[in-house]
Amino acid sequence: MLKTFPCPHCGQDISLYANPLPTVDVVVYLPWRGVVLVERRNAPLGWALPGGFVDEGETVETAAVREASEETGLDVELSGILGVYSRPDRDPRHHTMSVVFTALPKTPGDPTGGDDASSAVYFPLDALPSPIVFDHAEILRDFAHTIAHANRYVLGTPSRR
Repeated sequence: MLKTFPCPHCGQDISLYANPLPTVDVVVYLPWRGVVLVERRNAPLGWALPGGFVDEGETVETAAVREASEETGLDVELSGILGVYSRPDRDPRHHTMSVVFTALPKTPGDPTGGDDASSAVYFPLDALPSPIVFDHAEILRDFAHTIAHANRYVLGTPSRR
């Protein structure tokens, strides 16, 4: 979207493009423990997947590993991409586009909140806390669907003869 306004010094029109901001979210999951959610320190308050904005000069993969580490204290290995979420209203602060990764912790241990997160906790997928902010409930539903049907995605649907 193009926004135009007059320069306060010379009156000449200035045009700025309001583009979506690139973000990442990370589904850190262990089947016997659940998924890691962080309790947000800043508005909107609630529970969220670890994630954040991609820094200038950074790949989305590097941003995902960095954000997971900053917000959970866990060193993670990315295992795949769940999807890209870009609905304009997914974040009440800005229009963002998020690449959502799946990841596994490299070492055992409990997550600890850091940076924008006051706490980080494993939750079973069938016992998630409330409220879950942004579109992260939708992302978690998509993730649960993906792992419930993992054999079909990995092995293919059995043929019926």
